[in-house]
Amino acid sequence: MKFGKHFERQKVPEWTEANVDYNGLMGILREIVRYKQQSKQTAPPSRALSLYRSFSGLIKLPRGPTSNGDIEDQVIDVNLSRHEGSRPHYRTDFLRQSEEGGDIETKFFEKLDDDLNKVNAFYKAKVDEVMNERDLLNKLMDALIALRIKVRKPHLDGSKLNTDGISVTNKEPSTSNDSTRANNAEDANSFMGKFVEELVADPEFSPIDITSSNKNRSRKVNECREDPLNILENVKIYNARESPMSMLRGVLKDSKDVHLSFNKAELREVENRLRRVFIEFYQKLHLLKHYSFMNLSAFAKILKKYEKITSRRVLRSYMETVESSHIGNSDEISALMERVEAIFVKYFANSDRKKGIKSLRPKTKKEKHRVTFFSGFFSGCSVALVAAVVLRIQTRNLMEKPEGAIYMDNVFPLYSFFGYVILHMLMYAANIYFWRRYKINYPFLFGFKKGTELGYRDVFLLATGLAVLALVGFLANLSLDLGSRIHHYKTFTQLVPLVVVTVVLFIIFCPFDIIYRLSRFFFLRCIFRCICAPLYKVTMPNSILADNLTSQVSAFRCIELYICYYCLGEYSERQRCHSHGAYDVFYFVAGVIPFWMIFLQCLRSLWEDRDAKHAFNCLKYFVTIVAVLMRTVSELRSREVWIVLGLVSSSLVVIMNTFWDVVVDWGLLRRHSRNSYLRDRLLVPHKSVYFAALVLDIVLRIAWMQLVLEFSLPALQEMAASTTLSCLEIVRRGIWNFFRLENEQVNNVGQYRAFKSVPHPFSYCDDDDDDGDDNDDADDDHPDKEK
Repeated sequence: MKFGKHFERQKVPEWTEANVDYNGLMGILREIVRYKQQSKQTAPPSRALSLYRSFSGLIKLPRGPTSNGDIEDQVIDVNLSRHEGSRPHYRTDFLRQSEEGGDIETKFFEKLDDDLNKVNAFYKAKVDEVMNERDLLNKLMDALIALRIKVRKPHLDGSKLNTDGISVTNKEPSTSNDSTRANNAEDANSFMGKFVEELVADPEFSPIDITSSNKNRSRKVNECREDPLNILENVKIYNARESPMSMLRGVLKDSKDVHLSFNKAELREVENRLRRVFIEFYQKLHLLKHYSFMNLSAFAKILKKYEKITSRRVLRSYMETVESSHIGNSDEISALMERVEAIFVKYFANSDRKKGIKSLRPKTKKEKHRVTFFSGFFSGCSVALVAAVVLRIQTRNLMEKPEGAIYMDNVFPLYSFFGYVILHMLMYAANIYFWRRYKINYPFLFGFKKGTELGYRDVFLLATGLAVLALVGFLANLSLDLGSRIHHYKTFTQLVPLVVVTVVLFIIFCPFDIIYRLSRFFFLRCIFRCICAPLYKVTMPNSILADNLTSQVSAFRCIELYICYYCLGEYSERQRCHSHGAYDVFYFVAGVIPFWMIFLQCLRSLWEDRDAKHAFNCLKYFVTIVAVLMRTVSELRSREVWIVLGLVSSSLVVIMNTFWDVVVDWGLLRRHSRNSYLRDRLLVPHKSVYFAALVLDIVLRIAWMQLVLEFSLPALQEMAASTTLSCLEIVRRGIWNFFRLENEQVNNVGQYRAFKSVPHPFSYCDDDDDDGDDNDDADDDHPDKEK
């Protein structure tokens, strides 16, 4: 693989614009090649120049005392200018500009200097951020160690740690009695005793600090030597409001932080949260080191190509400048990574290095051949089963018989539920394929743990497997219900759809490590948080899932049929279910539930951010709920008044939702954009794709209104029309998903946001410390938060 393609693939998607513009430099080198080819064709070298080139290799001139060799061999001169209070700026003077083609080569080095300055400034800024976070993690580790001591040794007097024999710096024999000396010796050999030794004995000890010349650090170390537990006096548990109880606690109390209670549950929670902080911090260091390595390689590769094309020796002199710059000095990051590994293994993995490194460096998920094989196998089976179902219906002339129409009207909604889910999964698989193709970092946006995200082949496998299961159940229903011995299998055929649903639910809730357990549990957790809105913080996966559920109203109403058929004892006479009194009530509830969940999410976002955008979003979903209620009434009552109200409310909803989709969620229709009526940054190279998506979104939104209209159609045709419109809504949602995440990726690229902001477990309330505000900033910059 060529380095250019490898470099593009290895870039951090959110840092694309901060890397070396390798393709741009290659374009300038191609200009040099074209110029040389044209100059050879138009002006062949003279005889004198040919003789000079022939004998120049045989004559060796003596070198002068200059460091770069003879002045005639020097091609470039790299200068470093640094103004007071500004970053270093590199500028290269091309000394052969007067030669033929010198202007193009000068342009090459100007571009190279711009990239070097850009990369250096970005890398230095990120390293400074990491070092500031390192200092904060030092404080967090001090507090964690002191909390462990306090929880495991609640009656231990911290002021006597230096005099009771635990400290390794205490060289004089202890004057305490034998029992006290024995207890202290036991403490010194215990796990907590080792913490005390490290915290108290060494004045330069810091869990992850590389340099300890800080005055504040020395002051705090001296305080800890007197009593290492004093650090907990100004420490509180930071309430990130990630759970319902913490959210209610933050609402009912003025302070959102909680005082320490020194119990094991609290210690366990702090350790888990700090563990996540360390893992994310290590990922930052890893990305920075990878960024440095890839850009250094890009500089070296492009200079080698320049030397090969122009036969000028510049690689050594320019790379010396690059390696002496910020981007070339990654030793500090490497040392910090090693220190973080050692601390994480010791304090969060019980000194099990294999376990600790596995948590810090999760393996990238690899594509498996059996996934591709079974996807193809299930696809073939699905096609064969669809053909079998169609032939079964045609041979029995089911559509032409009145009893057949009644039968299909009762059975088809039970299996159309699986059709809606399968279509949504296929759209999600297509989204993943195109997200990967256009370098949209969907695992980061959704908050997937590295190595656990599903690829498009995995989702396609699940979709085709579910299709086979549903089609087998449908074909079994048709074969048994329409057979000659139907009375022998009446009870069994009524339970076939329930058996299929039971199998699916068993797979989803199965606790064993089979069939993508981590992904299943992640999905269930998101579903639970959508149901419990607004008690949970609104994150990107929860918000996207709630939006997608609004396109599955028909599936929710199919669930209502299952409840009616099997929970209310109506399965013996299914046609009575639609006339049941409770059915109308649940029909309203099923249509409103998904919109109500996302409405509550918008209320939570409005309460947290106090942003007018969330207020408009709340109004939009409130109007949508009203429109759904009007449409449901018009569908059940079929009166002109309700139909008119349904049309008016649905028209208003279509206008509001279309505007929100295009302008807010997709970020399009920018009047002063570089791309007319789109936006400045586009990840899809073809602009026609965006305009086609705009038209499709409007058309499919209008198609959603057709359900309000009253058509004089037979029951089967009406059911087919309703199913088709519901499927079109799912297709529209799939298109929306792609451009929604594309817009979020563009925002992340614009802000160079490639890390998750994990809330810290502690907040500090001392006057001279501002670290307690870092958690608030982390919440504001969280990539998963709905913007």
